This record gives sequence, C-alpha cells and structure tokens, in this order.
Amino acid sequence: MIDDKTYGPWAVIAGGSEGVGASFAEQLAGAGINLVLIARKPGPLDAAAARARKCGVEVRTLALDLLDADALPAIRAATDDLDVGLLVVNAGANSYGHEFVTGDLDRFGDVLALNITVPMALGHHFGARLKRRGRGGVLLVGSLAGYLGQADLSVYAAAKAFSRIFAEGLWLELREHGVHVLELVLGVTRTPAMERAGLDFDLPGLNVADPDEVAREGLRHLADGPVRIAGGNERAAEQRSGPDRAALVAGAHEASRRLMGRAR
Repeated sequence: MIDDKTYGPWAVIAGGSEGVGASFAEQLAGAGINLVLIARKPGPLDAAAARARKCGVEVRTLALDLLDADALPAIRAATDDLDVGLLVVNAGANSYGHEFVTGDLDRFGDVLALNITVPMALGHHFGARLKRRGRGGVLLVGSLAGYLGQADLSVYAAAKAFSRIFAEGLWLELREHGVHVLELVLGVTRTPAMERAGLDFDLPGLNVADPDEVAREGLRHLADGPVRIAGGNERAAEQRSGPDRAALVAGAHEASRRLMGRAR
C-alpha cells in the first residue's frame, strides 16, 4: 500500500490518462490520494478522472500539450494551492521512429523536449517544493531503450538514457531531505500507445508487461531508488550494459530485426 502520509494528499501525474499513467492514477486514488491528471487528449483524460473519482478522491484535470510554452505556468496555476506529495512523469512516448539523417529535425526536437526538457522543468518545480516540504517522491518513467543505441530510435533512446542519469543525480540531491526519487524502467508494456505503434504483442520471445503490474511495482519501490527495472527485465538491462558497445549494439539490432521479421 502506498504511504499517503509521505506521498499524499495530492499527486500530480503527467501523462495520466491511459496505459501505465492511468494505472498509477487508479492505484493512487485507491490509496486515498487526490490527483491532478495531465494529458493531451480530453476524452481519455476525463475517463481516467471518472474512474479515480469512484474511489472518493478529488481529481483536477488539465488537458494540455506539455510541449506548449504555457504548459508549466498552467500546471503551476492548477497546483500551487495544493499540498503535492508525489510527482509522476509518465509523458514521454513520442518516439518518432525514423532514421536520424533523413528525419525531420523539428520532430526530433520534440522528442528531446518531451523526454528531457519537460521532466527537467517539472522536476525542478516540484522537486524544490518537495525539498521544502521534507517528504514526498518523484517517479520518472523510463525505458529499456535508454540502455542501448537503436537504429530509427537514436534520439528517443538517447533521451531515455538522459532520464536515467538525471534520476540518479536527483536522487542523490533529494534523499537527505526525505524525498524519494525513482526511475521506473519499462520494457515492452501492453499500452494503447504501443498498440497504436503497431507492435505485435504475440511475437515469440517477447516479454510483455501489464500496465497495472508495472505501476504497482513502481509505487511499491518508490523509496528504493534511484532505478528500478520493471516487469522482470533486469537481465535484459544487464545484457545491454557491457563495455563492448559495438558488439552489443550490433547484436541487439540484428536480434530486433529477426524478432520483427525484417532480417535480411
């Protein structure tokens, strides 16, 4: 059970309308923690809020694009009067999977903004508040992609590598102030975003995690930062972390092509 004295009475979830973000919302609401849910699409956002309110908690919603220049001011305006004990940053699925040298540089810039600039801005604002408060948590949702360079995902993978290292540094800075920081590293997870990307979850050998399970794992291990590999992917992360980068990157690339039926 999540500690509502440490992480409540309010939690802010960026990307809280579907998938793992919606699972965080439901589980935190079930623990009696009020929510501020932020997402781009009003429909799924309102549906997630309605489910959370069935637990008897208050829910505020912000339907906005986190890449907009006025996103952070809007978030501050909606939360400055609240005692926020937990920040969850789950908004970062904009992978824009294209070969870098022929892709759209502006789109790659959006990937960096969503996965680096936005978590930095939110972590800076709420991290300072939590430090003054003397308790609470910051949970950043990461990806196994950040452990290894990948063709057609080079910018996204690099951004997720930044996220993990950033979480480790923030963990060091805030732990003496009673604030827990955790990077929850996801592998393949059965979410609407991955379904829209066309991923075949039934591919042989694919370890597919459930959103509710990985959200539960993250909340259970919030105090065990700085990094938690979710969904039983510890071995995969270890295999991607060796010193022979050329062999690791090339080998993983070929394995991915075979798995996706694109081997030459």
